[in-house]
Amino acid sequence: MKWLDDFKKFLMQGNLVTLAVAFVIGSAFAIVVKALVADIITPIIAMIIGKPSFETLTFTINSSVFAYGDFLNVLIAFVSTAAAVFFFVVKPYEALQASRAKGADPDVKECPECTTEIPYRARRCPACTAQLS
Repeated sequence: MKWLDDFKKFLMQGNLVTLAVAFVIGSAFAIVVKALVADIITPIIAMIIGKPSFETLTFTINSSVFAYGDFLNVLIAFVSTAAAVFFFVVKPYEALQASRAKGADPDVKECPECTTEIPYRARRCPACTAQLS
């Protein structure tokens, strides 16, 4: 029964649960972005270009039909999703991390003699044995 306990422990790890939540939220977000592209962005672009729907855009070579309009919808959805994640997740997270880094006490400092990184509370450098104040 040890393997069952190990399996339960694995399932309840923070990283796995966080990943599962992120996957579900990401899937829901992708559906919303796809609807945004199909219902709002594509009609606006189509209004400018003159085509009512990108889904009907195709070309044929040797009896093979290539539906590039659907690809354009997916491409617009991908770029929209990437932009939303970048501007609403990545940039705010980087700003938060930078503000935390400014206010945090450093764990290490640089030795003034040999420029080796040493623990902040050290009184002597282990590399060059310089006395630190």
